Amino acid sequence: MTELVWEGKYDQVGRRTPPVRVSLPFQTVEAVNESAQQRQKSLDLFGTGRPTEWRNRLIWGDKRYVLSALLAEFANSVDLIYIDPPFATGQNFSLPINVGEAAFVKEPSMIETKAYRDTWGQGLDSYLRWFYEMAVLLADLLSPTGSLYVHLEPGVSHLIKVLLDEVLGTTNFRNEISWKRTTAHSSAKRYGPVHDSLLFYTKSDTYTWNKAFHEQEEGSKGHYKRTDDEGRHWEPGELTAPGVRHGETGEPWRGFNPTAMRRHWSRPPADLDQLDEDGRIYWPQKDGAWPRLIRYLDDVQGIALQDVWTDIPPVNMSAIERAGYPTQKPVALLERLIGASTKPGDLVLDCVCGSGTAAVTAEKMGRRWIAADLGRFAIHTTRKRLLSLEGVTPFVVQNLGKYERQLWQTTEFGEVAAARTQAYRNFILELYKAKPITGFAWLHGIRQGRMVHVGTVDSPVTTGDIKQIAIEFRRSIGGGADAPSTKSVDVLGWDFAFELNEVAKQEAAQAGIEMRFWRIPREVLDKRAVDQGDIRFFELAALAVDVTHKKRVVTALLTDFIIPLDDVPLDIQQAISNWRQWIDYWAIDWDNREDTFHNQWQAFRTRGNKDLEISASHTYDEPGQHRVVVKVIDILGNDTTKTILVDVP
Repeated sequence: MTELVWEGKYDQVGRRTPPVRVSLPFQTVEAVNESAQQRQKSLDLFGTGRPTEWRNRLIWGDKRYVLSALLAEFANSVDLIYIDPPFATGQNFSLPINVGEAAFVKEPSMIETKAYRDTWGQGLDSYLRWFYEMAVLLADLLSPTGSLYVHLEPGVSHLIKVLLDEVLGTTNFRNEISWKRTTAHSSAKRYGPVHDSLLFYTKSDTYTWNKAFHEQEEGSKGHYKRTDDEGRHWEPGELTAPGVRHGETGEPWRGFNPTAMRRHWSRPPADLDQLDEDGRIYWPQKDGAWPRLIRYLDDVQGIALQDVWTDIPPVNMSAIERAGYPTQKPVALLERLIGASTKPGDLVLDCVCGSGTAAVTAEKMGRRWIAADLGRFAIHTTRKRLLSLEGVTPFVVQNLGKYERQLWQTTEFGEVAAARTQAYRNFILELYKAKPITGFAWLHGIRQGRMVHVGTVDSPVTTGDIKQIAIEFRRSIGGGADAPSTKSVDVLGWDFAFELNEVAKQEAAQAGIEMRFWRIPREVLDKRAVDQGDIRFFELAALAVDVTHKKRVVTALLTDFIIPLDDVPLDIQQAISNWRQWIDYWAIDWDNREDTFHNQWQAFRTRGNKDLEISASHTYDEPGQHRVVVKVIDILGNDTTKTILVDVP
């Protein structure tokens, strides 16, 4: 078989380079739309070691690790995979953001830019390598009766077909579907490009298939000109098909021999007898005329769907379903694919979910789903779209969190714990442009007179950490080359305890220290991003919430929200008239148990309703102390949380 070869497909000794296969456990960071009863049932099942009820999954992470992690549970289990991988343009990650009446384009984050470079940085070679590694893992996840649809632009579809022929086999290729995605284009020296290609493969020759139809055009209904005694419209149809067949469909019936006409009966003679008995065969009066099938208009499901689709419009600027995501695909397109290749309850996977159309459609059609994406904004957009569905089933938001970072730290800095920890801290300090210092347990560097703390890869920065940092800071004041010149500390962390940004600043202020909190970006895990200097640390947002209660009714009121403005153009900053405009979505867990955030109430902006509720109330059944956690998602897709303890009488 002809083989497609790209740079990196084989190593230096001629061995095929395999995709990354590391089984990391998922971390659930949010449970959405789960009732208190469902939550307790899940805890009870988990506590007794029994399997918990199924939850659909929305996963934020790199598909290399996400797909590998899914294999442990879902190998040979996914019934339909739909992917719409990025095309050869960096615009896939550029997103239009509305702030009140103003608007701007959010440029790709460093991790999204890095993903684009990995995919297209070396042209087709890097794209094919990227796609091949994904395709191998997807094939392992696909069930024996499963289907794969790959949505592509025509410039690469021919290459991806050859690649998929190698992974899934040429005999498992079913169709290349052409979908007219746009209206006419004027192109100076070529035909106007108006279609996308969808490659349709299966895992085997035994696969789920629900024959698809589209409605007959009005003109074709005019062919049913005859009527029977009951007034039903019908037309004569063929009872034979081309080609000679051996066996009963090739035998003569009622004096008519199909073999003589180089044809065969479309069904066995016994079935023809039954049709005749039911009055479904038309016998022309003309001598020698062959019998015909009576086809009733009201029996016709429609016209069998072909491989050129012109009846599904794209998501235009005024479409009701429009989510403001540039690569969004229409629900009708996914309804057709899911309807043809799955049954209710089947599992649908999209590992580059973008705006989440596959997950939204699977949810509406009663299928289970797993959706994943590298982009934080894609996960946020998908979550909002799902929550806008009436009666959406509970789902969880997950990532690979500390496990991915632990793997990176060991791979990058070695197995010896002490040396590995020191090398890791020095690496982060260098990226932050700080100088390492020694002699302290909680203070690790200094930058422009400010002390710097580097959080560990496997645990969040907590208020307890802040207290220890403050104690050491007071000890550092005095003399020496590493003494701070200002009463200030920068705390760098991968994760932060829910209440940290507000409470910790108060703790630090009481100690006479000005403390700022900076998130270590996930890009530091990627060597190429580091080598190219694409590392930026972002300060945490600040959220103010008033919580009051009257008897057992507790009310949470947002009173202020301040975000770091690094990613927001100056003219947009000046257009902001109220802090509420920074918020796109917020949610509350009314009874958090210091575990997963359970989304029990939420409010968010939509195209039809740009106003945002800023208060919510909850009635508790029992008195006692309750832990209320408020989560806010800003217009850039970043989340900020705040925790309040409430004593309910």
